[in-house]
Amino acid sequence: MRKHWNPIVLIHRTNTRPRLPFPCPDFNQSFHPSTCILINNLDHMNQDITVPPPSNSVHKPKLRPTLNSYFNKPTLFKAFFFCFLPFLISLFLIAYLNQSGNNSEMVLLAGFCNDSHIANVDSSEIKSVPFQETRTGHACSTMGEPCISCTTFNILAPIYKRLDQQNQSVRESDFRAFWLARNKKIVNWLLYERSSIICLQEFWVGNEELVHMYEESLGAAGYDTFKLARTNNRGDGLLTAIHKEYFKVLNRRELFFNDFGDRVAQLLHVQSVAPFSINQNESVQQEIIIVNTHLLFPHDSSLSIVRLHQVYQILQYLETYQRENKLSQMPVILCGDWNGSKRGHVYKFLRSQGFVSSYDIAHEYTDSDADAHKWVSHRNHRGNICGVDFIWLRNPHKSQKLLKISWAEAAFGIIKYQLKKVSLAENDAFAFLRADSSGNHITYSAFCDALRQVNLTGLSHGLSFQETKDLWVQADADGNGVVDYEEFKRIWDATWLQHMDEDCSLEDSNEGIAEDEAIGFAVKKAVLFPSDVEKGIWPENYSLSDHARLTAVFSPVRLRCSKQSL
Repeated sequence: MRKHWNPIVLIHRTNTRPRLPFPCPDFNQSFHPSTCILINNLDHMNQDITVPPPSNSVHKPKLRPTLNSYFNKPTLFKAFFFCFLPFLISLFLIAYLNQSGNNSEMVLLAGFCNDSHIANVDSSEIKSVPFQETRTGHACSTMGEPCISCTTFNILAPIYKRLDQQNQSVRESDFRAFWLARNKKIVNWLLYERSSIICLQEFWVGNEELVHMYEESLGAAGYDTFKLARTNNRGDGLLTAIHKEYFKVLNRRELFFNDFGDRVAQLLHVQSVAPFSINQNESVQQEIIIVNTHLLFPHDSSLSIVRLHQVYQILQYLETYQRENKLSQMPVILCGDWNGSKRGHVYKFLRSQGFVSSYDIAHEYTDSDADAHKWVSHRNHRGNICGVDFIWLRNPHKSQKLLKISWAEAAFGIIKYQLKKVSLAENDAFAFLRADSSGNHITYSAFCDALRQVNLTGLSHGLSFQETKDLWVQADADGNGVVDYEEFKRIWDATWLQHMDEDCSLEDSNEGIAEDEAIGFAVKKAVLFPSDVEKGIWPENYSLSDHARLTAVFSPVRLRCSKQSL
């Protein structure tokens, strides 16, 4: 019995040219054309083939060659089939293994290759190419008007990506071939989309090879890159890339929340390279503030106050930065993984501060519960799907609700949620907060004790003493030192989205330039990819990340706003 030769065995034995188990012709020689004809006509073997006899022999009858006859004769086909084909396969596999890593690592990974989430790193990405019209940054309109594009993407750090659901300790970071291949695909897609602004979360800052790959690839494509690690050596962090063809970075700041979760944020103050035209005679180089962040995951409801506080710190810093640098009338774009849906406290807090979700604006979705689950962007480690990735936009406004007022409303909203979670209706909640007070009112000490009982104070990540005091001042509207039932009812019935009117409007193109004119942005388009998530479905064959990629396009618009000092 002929011993079959396995080319894969050759790869693990040597990295040199494999020894062949039988004589093989010189591969530098070209095959006779008749051999190619013979190979190309294997599927027509039943046809008669005339074989010319030698000149010194007697004519013999025509023979019908069979497939078996070719294998029993030392023909070039036999040499090709047994020598050249295995040789080509061997060379291909050697090159592949040398590129992906050492051979032993591939052997270890073989056990996972049956998992479609690993084998097909991004099979759903092949279905369509999103956002082709926005690949060139500003030139994203068929009418030629200037636009900017922004992409936010949690790329799932390899230190968190689980490869085996039965063994949670098996992470992608242990296998170079896997995390390198997946992140190369991510980089390729980012370079293809070529957004003006790229904000990445869960960027593996702890791996120098991966950091170098991103910085080198994005740098060669014309981006300035800025990375920021989470505190306490958590291993991952943020990466923000700004395309130099469209923006120059005027200033940047790093925000460290220094609270539970070791979260951080990046703030970049940028200016457009190409001026935005505001009329036929005048144009401006628009300045924008960009923030990239990744909020804490709500492992339990007591962490809601932490996440809200992180956003509060970002908005406080924004106000401080604009005030110290005497900036006003400037659009702000907040990007990132907010780890909360449209029904959460963070979403409502940002809405109360004049921010709009670019994806929801582009698709004309409202803040109603009916539209809350129209799209998703994340499947978390618990298997739940939800929409948590946002690109927020805030244009210049004539008037805006004070940040402290919005913060107090948001905090009271969490208090109300915690009380309702233990089935306390309005009257019961008032009695709970009143505690043992002799009068029909709530005292400050009883208020503090109630907050401690619902895990909003007394913890390292809870409300601080000053924040609790500020909430009390908001609750005690008349300042008499107690909160009566009417004051409590005002808090309990407060609605989140009582916005100040947006008094900025599109400037009439027929009117002259007003002193209070500003440049803002209109949401032109927003796309989530893979496309299934736009229907509220998470595709099983997608594993480029556990988050979808969100890209939005903005076009500049003229706004009429009064001057606002911060």
